[in-house]
Amino acid sequence: MDDLAKRVESNFQLTTDGSKPYVEAVEWAFGSEISYAQLIKLFAEHEPQRERSSPSHCIGAVPVESSGTRDPAMICTSHVERNNLTLRTFIRRRTRLSLGFSKKLDNLKHAVALHFAYCNFCRVHRSLRVTSAMQAGITDHVWSFGELILEQRKDRTVTWTI
Repeated sequence: MDDLAKRVESNFQLTTDGSKPYVEAVEWAFGSEISYAQLIKLFAEHEPQRERSSPSHCIGAVPVESSGTRDPAMICTSHVERNNLTLRTFIRRRTRLSLGFSKKLDNLKHAVALHFAYCNFCRVHRSLRVTSAMQAGITDHVWSFGELILEQRKDRTVTWTI
């Protein structure tokens, strides 16, 4: 949370899952300078015939407002959950028990940074019909992978860090 607090400049709405340590971590990092809520998910009981490793079915979610002024309709964790699914799908380094699992933190950081750079500058999103960087006005065209790797456009250099 401290790292997130250093990276953002203005008050925004943050939603986390129901993990109790988040409440104290958010308070410590942001104080009262944030709109914060938790989304507590309700899960069905494990069925006896299901495998122990398979997740229970989510049968609902209860928003719990914690601090600041928020838009209750925006209390949601779906975006970050979708992002985590994309990371697990496309970066095998995040999947335990796979051949690509990163044992070194630096290798994982580089792989994740490259993934985000590719998704933001090279990958055209179906719903946007442009890249995220184009939608944000950061660039005016879809980058090739080679352009992303070389990144010596004009007079600026970009450093990808996590």
